[in-house]
Amino acid sequence: MSENITISGWDVLDEAHRVLRATVAGVAAGDWDRPTPCTDWNATQVLQHAAGDQRGFAWAITGGDAPTENPFAPSGVLTQDPTAYLNPHLDAAAAAWATVDKSAETAPTPLPLGPLPTWVGSGAAALDAAVHAWDIAVATGQPSPLTPELARSLMKVAVEIVEPLRAFAYAPAIATNPTDDDVTVLLAYLGRRSDWSA
Repeated sequence: MSENITISGWDVLDEAHRVLRATVAGVAAGDWDRPTPCTDWNATQVLQHAAGDQRGFAWAITGGDAPTENPFAPSGVLTQDPTAYLNPHLDAAAAAWATVDKSAETAPTPLPLGPLPTWVGSGAAALDAAVHAWDIAVATGQPSPLTPELARSLMKVAVEIVEPLRAFAYAPAIATNPTDDDVTVLLAYLGRRSDWSA
């Protein structure tokens, strides 16, 4: 990974970016066309979607470069190394969030919900990055990048934003059991099964 990684100063977002970078770096060259938990998208398309979403958060905050393709219609074609493709998008998002004062009441987002409480906005960017890291990881035979601590932090955000976006960006929630762990509970709330396999 690049040694010039931009840090946002928002801990959950920085951890989500870290796990997405690590997951992408861990994908074998021949695995980018593998199916993922995101129905109809392969690993390349999930990467493009995740990168485009981060660019969207940066654009909402700074008014800089918008995503160059629709994150919800990824082409599945990359013309450069996946890590080299991803890093500028994550750096742009981190640099944008680094300009957001933690005491600010709200922050702009590209979501249909519009501006959100600042911690929720940064958390929404983190949720997107971390969960798509999980999608790519399980699709390509890597361990889950979600720790219980990260899952708990992301769940606090998920309950703030997911229901209004359920038909747009998230599948119906899956029932859980009281004994399920934090990662399973988060994934189920987002419509994913923790035991998913291709």
